Amino acid sequence: MIPSSTSPRLILASSSAYRRELLARLGLPFEVMVPDIDESAHAGEAPETTALRLAREKAAAIAARAPGSLVIGSDQVATLDGEQIGKPGNHAKALAQLRKMRGRQVVFHTALCLADGRAAALTGGFQLENVQTVVTFRNLPDAELDAYLRIEQPYDCAGSAKNEGLGIAILERIDSSDPTALTGLPLIALTGMLRRAGIEFFNT
Repeated sequence: MIPSSTSPRLILASSSAYRRELLARLGLPFEVMVPDIDESAHAGEAPETTALRLAREKAAAIAARAPGSLVIGSDQVATLDGEQIGKPGNHAKALAQLRKMRGRQVVFHTALCLADGRAAALTGGFQLENVQTVVTFRNLPDAELDAYLRIEQPYDCAGSAKNEGLGIAILERIDSSDPTALTGLPLIALTGMLRRAGIEFFNT
């Protein structure tokens, strides 16, 4: 393990407040830089491929600006019957999403990338992982879905549901190997990556 006094600069490549809050749980000093990339899916691209590509592109964009750093990139793609579901952006689109998803299962692909700007021999330069979460939505009437959206306004969330907030009330079940993945940053996967990069979490 690398001693904390010589740990590299740790940067979160994201504009997401949710990811910042999750990363702060680890108690590691970190900075936030916003990557400027096109987050559109490519034609015919599989959801998992989109998420992994964007996570890597986000990390790589910041790694190029901060040589020698450890950079965390993450991206999430929600799918229903294999079709990608994006961030709604407004109330009408969010309500349409929730109507379509009620009583059904939605798969969330949360991809994670750790770019190591030090010697590539340590980790091969990039570590990548996709964490899949299957979410079952409750079969709720339009009035409840509309009321939920007006209270929480989750228009910046893929699938229109903030599971860390009131959105948990419109969900029936969450199945995942990592409870933090659905919020946007899989901490179990991330701590494994950071350990492999030589970061210590406990001084013994």
